[in-house]
Amino acid sequence: MHAELREHAAFYLTGKRSGAEPDPVEELGMRPALLPGYRDLTALRYDFPIVLLKDSPDGSIAEPLSALIDRALDEAAVPGDDGERLRIHALKLERELRSMAARGVGGSLLALLDLAGRHLAPGPDAGLLADSVRRLQGALRVEGELVDCDAALPARLATHAWQAVHRKKAAAFRKNIDRLILKLNEILRADLARSAAARTPANLKASVGAVYEDEFDFDQLSRCLQTVSGEVSLSEPRLERIESTLHVLRSQRFYAASNGDAEPFRFQFDSCVSAAAAFRMRLPAMAGLLRAITAAELEIEGELTEPRHQALLSQLGDHPLDARELALFPDYLVCISERDLQGLEDDELMEMLSHGMPVKVLVRTDDLLPERLGSTGHMAFGARSRQIANMAIGLNDVFVLQSASSNLVRCRSRVVKAMSYAGPALISVFSGTNGQAGELPPYLTAAAAMESRAFPAFSYDPSAGQDWATRFALDDNPQAERDWPIHKLAYEDAEHQRVTEDVEFTFVDFVACDRRYAGHFATMASAPGNGALAPVAKCLEREARNLPDRFPSLLMVDGDNRLQRVIVDDSLIREARRCREAWHSLQQLGRIGEAAAIAANAAATAHEAVMAKVVEAPAAVSPAEPETAHASDEPYIETVRCSSCNECIQLNSKMFAYDANQQAHIIDPDAGTYRELVEAAESCQVAVIHPGRPRNPAEPGLEELLKRAEPFLPPLHR
Repeated sequence: MHAELREHAAFYLTGKRSGAEPDPVEELGMRPALLPGYRDLTALRYDFPIVLLKDSPDGSIAEPLSALIDRALDEAAVPGDDGERLRIHALKLERELRSMAARGVGGSLLALLDLAGRHLAPGPDAGLLADSVRRLQGALRVEGELVDCDAALPARLATHAWQAVHRKKAAAFRKNIDRLILKLNEILRADLARSAAARTPANLKASVGAVYEDEFDFDQLSRCLQTVSGEVSLSEPRLERIESTLHVLRSQRFYAASNGDAEPFRFQFDSCVSAAAAFRMRLPAMAGLLRAITAAELEIEGELTEPRHQALLSQLGDHPLDARELALFPDYLVCISERDLQGLEDDELMEMLSHGMPVKVLVRTDDLLPERLGSTGHMAFGARSRQIANMAIGLNDVFVLQSASSNLVRCRSRVVKAMSYAGPALISVFSGTNGQAGELPPYLTAAAAMESRAFPAFSYDPSAGQDWATRFALDDNPQAERDWPIHKLAYEDAEHQRVTEDVEFTFVDFVACDRRYAGHFATMASAPGNGALAPVAKCLEREARNLPDRFPSLLMVDGDNRLQRVIVDDSLIREARRCREAWHSLQQLGRIGEAAAIAANAAATAHEAVMAKVVEAPAAVSPAEPETAHASDEPYIETVRCSSCNECIQLNSKMFAYDANQQAHIIDPDAGTYRELVEAAESCQVAVIHPGRPRNPAEPGLEELLKRAEPFLPPLHR
């Protein structure tokens, strides 16, 4: 090997520098070559900031500011210089609003337009600018809150969507309840009209009114009516029942009443534990309201008979409420951070989802990468968020949506669908606010995670169809049919010539944005020719068992906008392969590309049969019963749920193998280490690997491994 290559080979293999070269990149302010063009997002027209719309005419919950400005300009279009002046002012106002949002200034769009106009007003055209502001405000025809892509965005958008769905649900509920109250009151008024009390002179006089009170002899009229009336008034038990039903309908607290007498329950929480406790505490009130609604309907139709229906009404609510009954009540919204999902909070989340509670849970993840690689070189990127989403999908009847925050406005219809879904829903969002990307804004960090397949967007809608191909969607991802998205990169070479080449944005590009991992990259002050280097994506296509013929490199740009090829060490290349394999598994589930899902469908069908038995199991089963099949400390795989992603086989083919159905099982737990069992569990796409307890008490690092294994252990062993 040439001497100039030795240092580079050593760095590639070990990630360590033994001499003056290669040079570290920590202090160079470098970022992947596709990103420097976005250093100042406020100067660009893109999806953010967005406006959370209030009472939008078309029912939309959010729109990008740029789209609203374009629409307003179309609405207020005028020919000539006046129209061009309005367009120029509108774009200046939009940029000022974008800068304000980036600085954390929020509030009403129309009010902020005024404020932006005042910021730009000093100058000779202040009067014309004020006129442009007024015309834009009139042409917008919408109002709402201006928000940027920051840590608060996921919860704000989810809450906004939940409130929109809740308002529609509340309006329908109040309409029905008001109808029942009106009809029951009519029954009582009719009964009162037939009663002796209604035929007294005083009541008859009051019913006629003051205009004609001198025209009648109310005493004589009362005596006549008393003799001719043969109507039978309501029985005392029925009167009491109607009055009791009216009281329940009027005093219910699940939705704000029309008269506003009772303060409604709260349904927005920042904890799964508190939301679940509130749901359980309100179950008796839910059953009581269901009984009252049923009784009111029967009373109004005149079909309520004492012996038969009283027994029915008394039993209503004694059984667990089904999906149709739960759909009458508000859904519970829980917005939490992934960091909060520890211990009881984590257990309660899975309990709520698996038992079909009417809950919508937003889990915000801020950081996908660990502080450093593990001792085996694996980083288990996004392990917790992947585990949560995969376990929710495995329950079969949970709506699951995963997206980066940069993509939330584009998938807003799916957010609304999640909130409207008749059952539990989980929304998992990567915010991009880990604070480790230097000056890279959260929007770009989040977009890079999605672009690089580190945090792909997908949705699983159980109501969309009967198979995975119709339920599972990956179409929000850029170039979903490829391993990595390809983009054109134009730059000036050493001869000052314009060069354009195709660049793939890989998992390594995403990691390169994180300053904690700068040590895995190195520049080359006296680099060999480009023949010794290859783009990361090309190196990923072939796995070198020894020293590769070409070193993987990444195009990066430093703080002075100088383009450099940077060596990437082998540990990140291995992680990129794992990321690609995880993406392939998702492609199979979504039937994207040639890997159509014969295996995925077989796994899904078998899995659905097993989960159907779990869902239908009696609620009174003791906690120990589900664990009897694996009550020991032995590791095991829920083979019937395996999605055939191949990750565990690649990790250790002597420990893991496929059966005749191409689904994994453990053939020899002693053919590897406990660390490999834990890593396999962390990387499993559908969370079906359970590592059990260590078989070798002398294995190094067991204390750390046991903590990592805890989420994958059966409840009896935690």
